[in-house]
Amino acid sequence: MLPEVFPLDFSLTRTAAVLVAVAALAAYDISRRMHRHPSHALFACILGTILSLGILGITQSFLGAMSAPKPHILGLAVLLVALLWRSLFGPWEVQTKGILLGVFLFWISLHIIADMAPAERSVRFIATIVALIPAMLWCVLFLKYHKERIGLVALMFFSGMLATAPILFYDALVRRGSELNFFVFALKPESFNRSADLFVSGGLLGNPGLKGTILATFLSFVVVAVIEEVSKYWVLRKSSEGFPTSIDDVIQFAIVVAIGFAFAENVLNSNYFMGFVREYLLRPSGADILGFLSNVTGRSVLTSMVHIVSTGVLGYFLGLAMFAGPYIRDGQRHGQRFPLFRSCSRVLHLPEETLFRLGTLTCGLLAAVLLHSVFNFLVTLPDLLPGNPRTIGDIFGSPAGSPFHWIALLLFPSLFYVCGGFWVLTGLFLRRENIQEFGHPVHTEVFVRG
Repeated sequence: MLPEVFPLDFSLTRTAAVLVAVAALAAYDISRRMHRHPSHALFACILGTILSLGILGITQSFLGAMSAPKPHILGLAVLLVALLWRSLFGPWEVQTKGILLGVFLFWISLHIIADMAPAERSVRFIATIVALIPAMLWCVLFLKYHKERIGLVALMFFSGMLATAPILFYDALVRRGSELNFFVFALKPESFNRSADLFVSGGLLGNPGLKGTILATFLSFVVVAVIEEVSKYWVLRKSSEGFPTSIDDVIQFAIVVAIGFAFAENVLNSNYFMGFVREYLLRPSGADILGFLSNVTGRSVLTSMVHIVSTGVLGYFLGLAMFAGPYIRDGQRHGQRFPLFRSCSRVLHLPEETLFRLGTLTCGLLAAVLLHSVFNFLVTLPDLLPGNPRTIGDIFGSPAGSPFHWIALLLFPSLFYVCGGFWVLTGLFLRRENIQEFGHPVHTEVFVRG
């Protein structure tokens, strides 16, 4: 077993050794590049291995221990994990980044598989292969609008998979009942549903019962959406830094990140594809291929499209922010004006480009969070309503046999996100200013004389 081969007990000496090794490898790589002797593959493999073993060692020592560690020690461990995770997204070339993330994911996957029973490994393997097929189909479908290098596509896909790490790590802290102490402040992670319940019961006492439950559920989905979309935004920005030359590039990178995120989510959550394999393929009465395919298709199309739409829209606004200067100048040449940003620039004495960048990023994150949380809420809403209605007929109390019972409530958010989302993203791809090549973005400092 992998844990027996690589001892994962935490110690300050080993942590210091890992940090020194990372610094030495970085210095070696820089020196080799200065002499034009690329060693990116070896550097990426070694660094990916070191970072994976470091993160695994820390998480196993603190989250896998029988007794809960002291809060300030656990807080220090969380900060160290965050720093190691941040080190995965360095300012390297496409191939270096892709190999590093691939090696990291390989060791993490190997560790997960090593801890599983043989039967569970088979289930995981089948679920992974099945989940990979729709992920590749989604990539092919959206990449036809604007060709990208295969290395960049792989890099964004790996980055999307790693974007699931923050919410998974937070969930592990919640399940352990861990308490963190960062010396300046203390923090006890709570489940999203419990946090929303406390918010509603503490601040909205006038909305008890059904209203409070609905509001608490919606707020919990908003919190989840904030964490997931901010995580996808962060890895998208760090992984794509210096590579896009047009807004279309950023949109496509965002879509591939979303596809990678959805793939990892489908594989890691035991209730999704692994659950479908157990329920429909491995049941004692015989395999139900039709039931398996229908559930896999529904999950692959609907939930993947939600991630694609929300993060794709975020990618559009991020593209506007990245190319704020050339986009504004190009718009002005075509008679477009930006009165809101111009007025704010005069009042705040800030460059119009800076305000445009901040405004578009804010709009993008808000739009992504809203699109994501609203879908999750609409899908869950029937379970919260009295009688758990599933069709239009259930809502209006139609008699049995009425055609309204044929119209499922899930149909409306499905059509809106799948058909409407595909229409929105296609329209963004075909806009003139999004197709236009602006070149690699260059950020300059603006100094104002007093």
